[in-house]
Amino acid sequence: MPKDYYQTLGVSRDASKEEIKKAYRRLARQYHPDVNKEVGAEERFKEINRAYEILSEPETRARYDRFGEAGVSGGAAAGYDASDFTGGFADIFESIFSGFGGMNQPRTARRGPTRGDDLRLDFKLEFTEAIFGGEKEIKIPHLETCQTCKGSGAKPGTGLKTCPTCGGTGQVRRATRTPFGTFAQVSTCPTCNGEGQIIEEKCETCGGVGRVQVTKKLKINIPPGVDNGTRLRVSGEGDAGAKGGPPGDLYVFISVEPDKEFRREGINILSEITISYLQAILGCRIKVNTVDGKEEITIPPGTQPGTVLTLEDHGVPKLGNEISRGDHLITVKVHIPEKISNEEKELLHKLAEIRKENTGKGGLEGFLGSLFHK
Repeated sequence: MPKDYYQTLGVSRDASKEEIKKAYRRLARQYHPDVNKEVGAEERFKEINRAYEILSEPETRARYDRFGEAGVSGGAAAGYDASDFTGGFADIFESIFSGFGGMNQPRTARRGPTRGDDLRLDFKLEFTEAIFGGEKEIKIPHLETCQTCKGSGAKPGTGLKTCPTCGGTGQVRRATRTPFGTFAQVSTCPTCNGEGQIIEEKCETCGGVGRVQVTKKLKINIPPGVDNGTRLRVSGEGDAGAKGGPPGDLYVFISVEPDKEFRREGINILSEITISYLQAILGCRIKVNTVDGKEEITIPPGTQPGTVLTLEDHGVPKLGNEISRGDHLITVKVHIPEKISNEEKELLHKLAEIRKENTGKGGLEGFLGSLFHK
């Protein structure tokens, strides 16, 4: 049976990243093979490591929450060896187990290019814009690589030098003697922030960061049929990466403004029309508003209040298949006048008498009731 990674770390499913990290450190210290020689400790350590690898990253955690083990199978942890302490694993355990197995040796900082952050933009569309899509211009503030220093952060003509505080390791250590042995506390070098190198002279344009904040204009294509909550990905338009790393992506989240006349239900459009009682009795042809413009429809004789008429293929295009469209559903409302002229009343009384002869129901109220309450 697949294991529950939250249960493995002993945390709830809504645990914060810090709570997950804290639980991981505690369990890893308890079951690390260099510390715990009990049978099964190494296997337990591997399970703890696998759980932390999945739950510590927002993307993999989201896939696991949604699809379970199937969403994260084939990850890097499948081939993990407890003796392999490089990269992130060493960062976590080095301060705890620096007295074991060669982990007390200085480690040179190995920070290379990193991918830029993804960005989110909430974008509002009008009702018809969401239906038919089209090209829209947006403005997005993001980080771009500094063109003065080409992302190095150093003033042109200068370079980097080894950090004098950590000697290029990116870390500073403090040894503490205890009755159980000597332990080394390792922390990130405050001078170089773990880089191992410092800039001789900072670039005046970016202040040594290597990236600058700019507002960029973009044209994006809105596909027909988008709705509230639709997410569009614009590749490479997030923040620039550090040290020449690739840029992140821009995610555009769509919201749609309501329309005064039309409503949307999936790929169908809903609206209402009001006709007179004479139009309902006799039938007629009238023009109605649709998202495609004016369209003429037929009101059959004897149409009842609440009747729904369908205009096929006048609804919303299916997202990703704009050739296929939903329908426009029109609900008919019938207006009964509160006051009528004497001439109209006389004519209606005559019709009521005719109706009485044919149906046996007399009176004007009976006549109108028979028309609209079949």
